[in-house]
Amino acid sequence: MTIASTAVHYCGLETMLHMTCCCQSQEEITGHLRKAKQLGLKNILALRGDPLGDHWEEEEGGFHYAVDLVKHIRKEFGDYFDICVAGYPAGHPDAESFAADLKYLKEKVLAGADFIITQLFFEADTFFRFLKACSEIGITCPILPGIFPIQLVKLSKLEVPQRIKDVIEPIKGDDEAICNYGIELAVGLCRELLASGLVPGLHFYTLNRRMATTEVLKRLGMWAEGPRRPLPWAVSAHPKRWEESVRPIFWASRPKSYIYRTQEWDEFPSGRWGSSSSPAFGELKDYHLFYLRSKAPRGQLLKMWGEELTSEESVFDVFVHYLSGEPNQNGCRVTCLPWNDEPLAAETSLMKEELLRANRRGILTINSQPNVNGKPSSDPVVGWGPSGGYVFQKAYLEFFTSRKTVEALLQVLKKYESRVTYHIVDVKGENITNAPELQPNAVTWGIFPGREIIQPTVVDPVSFMFWKDEAFTLWAEQWGKLYDEESPSRMIIQDIHDNYFLINLVDNEFPLDNCLWQVVEDTFELLNRPTSQ
Repeated sequence: MTIASTAVHYCGLETMLHMTCCCQSQEEITGHLRKAKQLGLKNILALRGDPLGDHWEEEEGGFHYAVDLVKHIRKEFGDYFDICVAGYPAGHPDAESFAADLKYLKEKVLAGADFIITQLFFEADTFFRFLKACSEIGITCPILPGIFPIQLVKLSKLEVPQRIKDVIEPIKGDDEAICNYGIELAVGLCRELLASGLVPGLHFYTLNRRMATTEVLKRLGMWAEGPRRPLPWAVSAHPKRWEESVRPIFWASRPKSYIYRTQEWDEFPSGRWGSSSSPAFGELKDYHLFYLRSKAPRGQLLKMWGEELTSEESVFDVFVHYLSGEPNQNGCRVTCLPWNDEPLAAETSLMKEELLRANRRGILTINSQPNVNGKPSSDPVVGWGPSGGYVFQKAYLEFFTSRKTVEALLQVLKKYESRVTYHIVDVKGENITNAPELQPNAVTWGIFPGREIIQPTVVDPVSFMFWKDEAFTLWAEQWGKLYDEESPSRMIIQDIHDNYFLINLVDNEFPLDNCLWQVVEDTFELLNRPTSQ
């Protein structure tokens, strides 16, 4: 259930829990269903399950058949769950007859099943006969054919056509040959099923071997390497988030963190972020136990971020190597930073040289986007949303930097007061901003045929203060704790944590050239200007 929940929340994948009657009481099954609902899981494959021994033994206080499980789900949870049941094109091996098995399948549908997935089969005619038989007794729900690209010699309890056995027998010692034959067989079967117009889709049994299924889908023309993004950020499949269409930009590179910190929300912003003085983000003290730890092992992080830091410039170098993709002095590529658990966005390449120049001088960037003025929604770098639309962005830059740099930056920003919105904050929460109080600033939007303008990304001053706590804590929790407590390396990171500022800048004039890089250059020009004697 944890895997299913993770897939829904963090990967945007709908999942279907396989739930059996085997070795479980009614009370235990109800508990699992309640937990599934709490986690936002909506799809259940209701099965009797295989017996542990040679004969089925009903659990005391449990269910004997899958139909009993379907009835129980509908009784206790109404229409919340979508229920799938299993069908057997050649009849269940334990059934009295094919007709008796079909009668039982109809009982499951009448009890509340929404659709059927079949056991695997090898010939399209087997499935077509099954469909016809189902229709004749009044089964009208969708029926998905179960497809399995043969990868194993042993296929227990299945009727394998002799023609297939004849091909497998000479190659049974060659796993690769069997796999290739299984792919060819599955592709032909799928083409015949799809050409009939009788199937609403296909269900693949991968048995944790995805490569064969991937190859089948590629040959069918049904595989997409890079699906179009419905929004600039990865969407969640949780039912509560189906209408969610806007998020603060700060978590752009830590979407799992944002999902975790907002999981208790009952409703999610749709259409616009709105004005809110108190968005309820999860408490950091609870949250960091889950997600402030890096997924990479300590040894790998040390090779990427420095086994020993000698100065702030050592930290600058880590950021530079992350952006450049070039190996560091340890011969290791820096593939992540504490604030970036996602790969570099494609649009980062549009600003790579400017970002490198800034980071080399202590503007430690953790989030950015270029300005975009009416690019097609199909654009491979900045595109998102439905076809035929146009997308827009305001230039955005978020970074840590020293107090000295902030003092110069504030002087420079006076020249850009009407154009650049800024928010500057330290670890204690002391902040300076020219942003209208509590008013979010849309920095990404799209215009699509027949739809209202969508504004999926905002810079929200209130949310920034919640993000600030997380962003500063990552210095200490993920990076600082790699080193011994009193070591110079630990002290360098702690000093940055204690004394640096977190800044975000927005250039509101998106049709013009991005001025934020000029702001950075002007800041360093001021810093490097000789002081008068």
